[in-house]
Amino acid sequence: MKKNLISLLLIAFCADALAQQAIRERPNVKSPVINADGTVTFNVFAPEAKEVSVTADFNEISWQTKKMSRQDNGVWTYTTPSPLSPELYSYSISIDGVRVVDPAYSYVNRDVSTLSSIFIVSTSKTDKGHYYSVNNVPHGNVSRVWYYSPTLGTNRRMTVYTPAGYDKGKRYPVLYLLHGHGGDENAWSDLGRTIQIMDNLIAEGKAVPMIVVMPNGNPTCDAAPGEWHEGMYTPDGNAFRNRGAKATFPQSFMDVVNFVDKNYKTIRRREARAVTGLSMGGGHTLMISRLFPTTFNYFGLMSAANSIKPDWRLGFTLENARADKDFNAEMKRLFDSKPKLYWIAIGNEDFLYQNNVTLRKYLDENNFKYEYYENDGGHLWRNWRIYLTMFAQRLFK
Repeated sequence: MKKNLISLLLIAFCADALAQQAIRERPNVKSPVINADGTVTFNVFAPEAKEVSVTADFNEISWQTKKMSRQDNGVWTYTTPSPLSPELYSYSISIDGVRVVDPAYSYVNRDVSTLSSIFIVSTSKTDKGHYYSVNNVPHGNVSRVWYYSPTLGTNRRMTVYTPAGYDKGKRYPVLYLLHGHGGDENAWSDLGRTIQIMDNLIAEGKAVPMIVVMPNGNPTCDAAPGEWHEGMYTPDGNAFRNRGAKATFPQSFMDVVNFVDKNYKTIRRREARAVTGLSMGGGHTLMISRLFPTTFNYFGLMSAANSIKPDWRLGFTLENARADKDFNAEMKRLFDSKPKLYWIAIGNEDFLYQNNVTLRKYLDENNFKYEYYENDGGHLWRNWRIYLTMFAQRLFK
């Protein structure tokens, strides 16, 4: 027994020594540094490198690459020429052509198969950076939940946010939040900052306390890559699509709703249900609004990949919409149901912009009441975080 105890102590000592060594060997470089004037400086210790650059989403449309300058101490540096506006920014470092996350920084996100470093700029309690930050407010809880989908014939996973105070006994409305192509049930919580946005909006009284359900919208993938039985495959947005599915995700969507109603303290009425999604998830939202118009009272299409047929990739044309009898019958049921809010949002540089113009023309032709929001920018998470912040404040009031 004494010999085993000594062995365990030696193992613990070695593990601690390795951890301390890792701390000591990390370059004594701070990056990124948010300067007093609002500019941001990136620093990379790479004394043997020939060329180092930083690539970041500095603007609303596309990523930009900036060359870094080598200092005498082997540190490469770049400072933005002007202050960065309040926002969550993603970036990566290239060292002699090899893309890496910032070696001097710990905070990263995964988008499909790409890891990026992230940081937040905030200058006031009313800006975007504030709502994307973890602030000293009551916090909700987040769970990764498995459920069985009878329609798809498989066990699947969703992420569920319950607001602070959920355990005190009352019932709550539910927002169903859908990801885009290449995403999964982790996308909205990680890339979309859903938990921080909801905590902050609810704490300030700007949003009604609600449950937020973020399911996996890929009918041939049960969960995020590496987190189900298919193992650690390389995510590419099309994994296992060729194996087919028993149904589309929108056709199976009531399996999600029924599970949530059975296992959570929900208000089981149309007036207390909302669904919204980005890109593919926006296309899914359009389909769900057609299939189950009286189940939800609030619909939000964010940069939506709208389609007439169940496959969201098939696009949307006025000619096909006018001629498709099934589509028109479904849309008439939606129109007759008179949802409280049908909300469409997109950036003016989004590659799906014309797709959404076409949908709006169809809705206008049918005198359907909807609300439209357009801002600058493209098909980017920075827009979808804005849309979620806006949409959540409109619900259940």
